[in-house]
Amino acid sequence: MHKLEIRQFTMTFDHTILLAHGSRDNNWLQPFIALTERLSQSATQVSLAFMELAEPTLEQAVLRAQDQGAQSIAVLPLFFAAGKHLREDVPAMIAALTKTSGVDIRLLPPLGEHPLFIATVEGIVLDLLQSNAH
Repeated sequence: MHKLEIRQFTMTFDHTILLAHGSRDNNWLQPFIALTERLSQSATQVSLAFMELAEPTLEQAVLRAQDQGAQSIAVLPLFFAAGKHLREDVPAMIAALTKTSGVDIRLLPPLGEHPLFIATVEGIVLDLLQSNAH
């Protein structure tokens, strides 16, 4: 079991699924696969799922985590913001999966809302702007 600290609260989950949008382009998928492989070296209860256009799907990832003993799963969207997919589509998917699997599945805020992510992106953009100003 591991803890995720998001904003001002801490939640404990057996497993975390990193959720990316998905693409048919293998080059687009690779950074997400590589990130998950690096994270799984120190956090074995982490896996990757794609919302659409690629596998594993969210359903496949939930079933795999459940097969490994997970009873509570956090879904961390690797998205900049909560658009229609995260406001409507993914919650509906999670509700259906919770009902059919019996696993407690929680949707976390998108990665793009995390203060560290915002600060990192801001730092990269400022660095690029300053280096191009010379």
